[in-house]
Formats: sequence, structure tokens, C-alpha cells
Amino acid sequence: MKRYLVFALVGPFVGGFLLLLTTTYQSGYWAQTNLGEVGKLFVVFFKTLQYSYLFGFLPSLMIGAVDDILVHIKRIGPVLRMLLVGLFAFILAAITYGSRGADSGAVQWVLYGLVGFVPSVISSWLVHKYVEEPQPAPAPT
Repeated sequence: MKRYLVFALVGPFVGGFLLLLTTTYQSGYWAQTNLGEVGKLFVVFFKTLQYSYLFGFLPSLMIGAVDDILVHIKRIGPVLRMLLVGLFAFILAAITYGSRGADSGAVQWVLYGLVGFVPSVISSWLVHKYVEEPQPAPAPT
């Protein structure tokens, strides 16, 4: 249960911020900006944080479920599990957001894929580091 709580709290927060950074980069916002404009970015982030949780809650829980499934396979270590969860989230986010807007291409695909990859790897690492993971039960002989 703690695993899902970590994914539900961290995923939408980090993913929402990365999605905001990606969309502002794609729109050309960073071409001519100063420190005041960066402050506006954080204001927009905190004003839209509720929507990040509204729309990112269920996808984060789904990625948490994948992490929960992989933790029960004893051949998969924590680092490989983090990478597999991140790869799965990368593909899902790239498919979901990659064809958005007028631009399309490898840069857009990678940027939107990182919106899924980074929060899922961070969440999986936090779960591995701070949440007690169940040990596989030995097979009865």
C-alpha cells in the first residue's frame, strides 16, 4: 500500500512539472526569457498542480502496479526493475503525448517520453530505498 502512496504523491507532482517544462519548450517560451519569466513558470505550475494530480493520479497508480508486479519476480533486481518501470512509463507517455501539437519528431517523442520516465524511476527508487519490500517466500520442500 505504501508503494502506491509513493507513486500517487510523487508521480503527478514531478510529471506535471516536466510536462509544463516540455510544453513551454515546445512553444518557444525559453527563447527569450529572463528571471521574472521563470517565476511565472512556477506560479503556473502551482496553480495547475491540482490538475496534475487529477489527470496523473491513475496513470501513476498503474505504473505503481507494474512496479508491484515486478518486485515479486525475484530474478529482477531493484535497478533493472526501475529501468523496466521507467521504460514502460516512457513508452506510454510518448504514445499519449508524442503526437500532440503541430510538431512531431524525435525531440518531441523523447521529451514527452521523459515526462513518464523520470517520475516513475524516482518513485520506484524511493519505494526501494524507504519502503519495506516483501521478500519472496521460500518454496516448500
